[in-house]
Amino acid sequence: MEKRIKKEKKPFIDWFLSSNGATSVAVVILGFLAGVVLLLCIGKNPMGLFTSIGQSIFGKSSKAGGWNFRTVGDTLMFSVPYVLCGLSMAFANRVGLFNIGAEGQYTMGMLAAHIVAVCIPSFPGQWLLCILVALLVGALWGGVVGFLKAKYKVSEVVATIMLNYVALYLYPLICLNLLPEATVNKSGRTADLAEGSLLTKILFEGSNFNIGFIFMILAVVVFWFIMEKTRLGFGLRATGFNKNAARCSGINDTGNITLAMAISGAFAGVAGAIILLGSVRYSKILTAQDNYGFMGIAVALVGNSKALGCLLAGYLFGVLKSAYSIMQGLGIPKEVVNIIQGLIVIFISFRSGLKLIEDKRSKAKIRSIKEKSGESPKAEKEAQK
Repeated sequence: MEKRIKKEKKPFIDWFLSSNGATSVAVVILGFLAGVVLLLCIGKNPMGLFTSIGQSIFGKSSKAGGWNFRTVGDTLMFSVPYVLCGLSMAFANRVGLFNIGAEGQYTMGMLAAHIVAVCIPSFPGQWLLCILVALLVGALWGGVVGFLKAKYKVSEVVATIMLNYVALYLYPLICLNLLPEATVNKSGRTADLAEGSLLTKILFEGSNFNIGFIFMILAVVVFWFIMEKTRLGFGLRATGFNKNAARCSGINDTGNITLAMAISGAFAGVAGAIILLGSVRYSKILTAQDNYGFMGIAVALVGNSKALGCLLAGYLFGVLKSAYSIMQGLGIPKEVVNIIQGLIVIFISFRSGLKLIEDKRSKAKIRSIKEKSGESPKAEKEAQK
C-alpha cells in the first residue's frame, strides 16, 4: 500500500513573502494605520475617518428617515475611472511595458466623446457611438507609442509622458479653434451635450450611478479573458516575461507590443468618455489633468496587474474619493485621504525588498538541505578528511 505523502505546510512568513495579494492587503492596512497615527498627532478623532469610509460604502441614514444609498452609487462611479485607468497600466505591465500615458489616452478619449456629443445632432444610442469613438481614439493614441517602442526602440516612458502634454493642450486648441462656435464659449463651458449622448442613470436615486459602471465591469472581464484564456494573452504574457525567448518561439513580439499599448489606450479612452457623459449635461474644456491616469499606476501596483486586483484596488480609491467630502462635515482634514493614498503607493514599493528577503530565505533553505544530504562543499570537505 502506497504511503500518502503529506504536503509540508508553508510557514506563514514564507507564504506572506511569496503572496502578492497578502502584501497588497498589508500595505493598505499600513496606509490606514499611518492615517490614524497622523490624525492622533493633530488631535483629531480617527473614528471620523472610518465613519466617512463606512458611509461611502454602505450609505447613511437620511434626515427624512430611512436609509440613503446615494453615497453608495457615487462611490461606485468614482471607482470607474480608477479601475479603467488601472487596467490600462496593468495590461501594458503584463507585457513588460510601463504605460505612464493613461492620462493622455484618457484625455483623448474624453475629447473624442466630447466632439461626438456636441457636434452631432441627438439620436437614440448616441452615447454608444461616443464610447466607441473614445475607445478607438484612445487605442490609436496608445498604439502609436507601442509601434514606436517595437519598431524604433523609443522608450515608452518618455513617449507617453510627452503625449500626455500633447493631449492636454490639444483639448482646448481643438475645442476653442476648430469646433463650431455654437458648441463652446470663451468661458470654457461647452454647449449642452446631446440628449442621446448622456449615460442613463440607474439605481441609487440622487447619485451619478449610470450604465458606465457596466462598461467598467465588461472591461475587467475582457482584460481577464484576453490575458488568461486566449492564445493572444499567452503571447502577450510570454513577450512580457522574455521578449527574445518569445521571438525565438515564433511569437510576433513587435505586433504584441503595439497591440498591448493599443488595448491599454482603449481602456483609458473609455474612462474619459464615461466621465464626460455620466456626470452633467454640459462639459468644461479640460485645462488641467484629472490625474485618473496617474492614479491608475497606483491601482495597477496595488492590484498586482491582475483584473480582480485592479477592480478591488480601484474600488478602494473610489471609496477614499467619496469619503473626501464626507470627512469635512466630520471635522477630519480632507488632505488625510491624499496622504493615505500616497503612503499606500510608497508601501507597495517595499514589495521589492520583500522579494529580496524571500530569495535570501530560499537560498538559506537550499544550503541547509544540501548540508543535511552531504552535497554542500563543507560536507564534501569533511567527507574527504
